[in-house]
Amino acid sequence: MQLNAAIVGLGFVGRAHLEALRRLGISVQGVLGSTPERSKAASDSLRLPRAYSSMEELAADTSVQVVHLCTPNNLHFQEASQLLRAGKHVLCEKPLALDSRESAALVSLLKETGRVGAVAYNLRYYPLCQEARALIRKGAIGQVKLVHGSFLQDWLLFPTDWNWRLEAKLGGDLRAVSDIGTHWLDLVTWLTGSKVSELCADLATVLPTRRRPKGRVETFQKAAMAETEEVMISTDDYASALLHFENEVRGVMTVSQVSAGRKARLWFEIDGSEGSLAFDSESPNNLWIGRRDRACEVLPKDPALQLPESRGYAAYPGGHPEGYPDTFVQLFKDFYGYLAAGDLHAPRMFPTFETGHDELVLCEAIAESAQKKEWVSVGA
Repeated sequence: MQLNAAIVGLGFVGRAHLEALRRLGISVQGVLGSTPERSKAASDSLRLPRAYSSMEELAADTSVQVVHLCTPNNLHFQEASQLLRAGKHVLCEKPLALDSRESAALVSLLKETGRVGAVAYNLRYYPLCQEARALIRKGAIGQVKLVHGSFLQDWLLFPTDWNWRLEAKLGGDLRAVSDIGTHWLDLVTWLTGSKVSELCADLATVLPTRRRPKGRVETFQKAAMAETEEVMISTDDYASALLHFENEVRGVMTVSQVSAGRKARLWFEIDGSEGSLAFDSESPNNLWIGRRDRACEVLPKDPALQLPESRGYAAYPGGHPEGYPDTFVQLFKDFYGYLAAGDLHAPRMFPTFETGHDELVLCEAIAESAQKKEWVSVGA
């Protein structure tokens, strides 16, 4: 079954989607930008056959079966709804929507339209994260007891750093939590097979005022040289949460976008009754395996050494590093492979709209807990 794609939004992450699709040989029919002029410029520079002038034009293109949404968070609900009703499958960047009301409506719309939706929690797809899950499921570290870690960045450390995610009307009331915290939470709940049942959270806006450029700034682009104006910031630069998972598992998470020197460090450690596993996304080709009664190990990314369940997620042989761009390739391979198989009732191994909804429920529990300064039940 031949599947063709289109992409909405060609900023930092939209270009990552495009590169991964091209590596898989999936035809990208065109792009939709924020204006017809931006669509045309992107299609020309990226050698794409079509520049759409509107969402209506894209939705009406019968040559496209799958649309990737790489736009600001406040647009996801309306765009995904329109495309699903037009008969398209949708792969949406995280978070799926601005709140759980919107995400629940999208889950219902999927059932109504019979389409398939995925959310780009691509960090599951590091080969050694797949290996860690396989090891946990096989009982290699015994019963999971503790889960702890962080996701730290520094790209918003300075008052002159700017991105649309800083504005609540575009990104939502939570920022560090929804942008990178949901990546960490999705990863550890998927690894352990246990959901968070209750939590106690702390949020902080470390920089309550920033200098907003008067022009356009892409994600991770420096804004210090642009003409600016001072604005108040309400979204979180930092968050920590104590976590109670199902099955009596305990945990703690810290996320920050103002930690100098940390570019994109997702780290977790999962401690079991017989061993531990630890992973650092800034060294993604090593998995630490902790033992008490014998020497600890460092497993290198190598399909010849990995379990059969994770081996297929390592595209290159041992000694050939794989990283962030490769995670998109593996996620899309799962998603497009599922669609091509044609059985839309089969179990879905990729992160779905239901996954995206669960993460927004978690976000709302974190916000509620921080506001009340107390433990809250997730989804209550």
